[in-house]
Amino acid sequence: MGLGPNDVIIVSDIGCCGLVDPLINSHSIHGLHGRSTALAMGIALGLDNPDKKVIAIQGDGGATIGLQHLLEASRQNISMTLLVQNNQVYGMTGGQISGTSTRLFKAIKFPEESEVPPYNLCDIAYSAGAAFSARVIPRGDFSDKLVEAINEPGFSFVEAHIICPSYGYKKVNELELLPFREETLKTQRLPHVIHKKDTPSLFDSIPKVETFFESNLKSRTELIIGSSAGAGAQLAADLLTFAGIMCGLNATKKGEYPITVGTGHSVAEVILSDEAINFTGIESPDVVIITSQDGLDKVKDRIDDSTRVILDSSLDLDIGREIHHVSFNKKAGKNGAVLAAIAYWIIQSGLLPLEALREAARNHKHANKLIIAIDSIAE
Repeated sequence: MGLGPNDVIIVSDIGCCGLVDPLINSHSIHGLHGRSTALAMGIALGLDNPDKKVIAIQGDGGATIGLQHLLEASRQNISMTLLVQNNQVYGMTGGQISGTSTRLFKAIKFPEESEVPPYNLCDIAYSAGAAFSARVIPRGDFSDKLVEAINEPGFSFVEAHIICPSYGYKKVNELELLPFREETLKTQRLPHVIHKKDTPSLFDSIPKVETFFESNLKSRTELIIGSSAGAGAQLAADLLTFAGIMCGLNATKKGEYPITVGTGHSVAEVILSDEAINFTGIESPDVVIITSQDGLDKVKDRIDDSTRVILDSSLDLDIGREIHHVSFNKKAGKNGAVLAAIAYWIIQSGLLPLEALREAARNHKHANKLIIAIDSIAE
């Protein structure tokens, strides 16, 4: 279609379809279950730009959980596209039936539910007012239908019936048993017209972080922090981010931890830069700080030849070159080790004043404990 990565915004949903995120070379947002359509509506209305293509991706579970959002996007005829990948099951959670499971499919696995008819999502979208509604049974390339949908002014809906080799239909020819057939339905409605008005920015109510310090950082610096859940990695990364902002730098922070909150790893990514940060991904970290075995197991594969490694002395890692080994856990305890390691990096690199990190900590309700952790390494 001749669209560049900056012209497309993908909004994915929870479920197997959410695994699409790393495959997309464009802006992407990972939504909550059933809510990708609502998020995409907000983006489309906020952009109000026909040159930008907003595409939401859901499974049949997300589509039925968020059915009201499908109805509203269709009724208001918002300029965006919704692609529903319908395999008739909740494949990520064990193969439970969904609102689109057909009677024939349920008769095989869940006969007690076989008399309950499925939702006809294509008809629902069309009846609610979508400009374009289509159902496809992919037997190969169906990108022409997607091109048609994405180019349609107003709301376009494409339902692709697909296989689930784990819990559902396992062959494309089995989809021939579906009660629905391929079809394309169109209305002649004009797309939603946006009426704008000036309102106060939501950011106006957020206190501005003042610049109190200077830094010696002259280029983008990327840090990855690896620790265990409950060890304060996310808070320590937050404090480092605020310290950078108080030095007049641009800063971003992202956290990663398992869905089983409170167990396993806790990883934070922090970027500090004297220029605008337009991309928050880290491909080749400048610094990796690791204070626990969980953190080491999670981030060790992200260390490359140019990465500076700061490691708790209790951990073993052979990368064939110097590693900064320090007893952070002994000096600052489990909950202060990450903050102590960050303080160590600040002292060794000289890029930020340590007082900026202390000042960031002073604004926290546990300020005294945090400053003790920082000073444990400065002694």
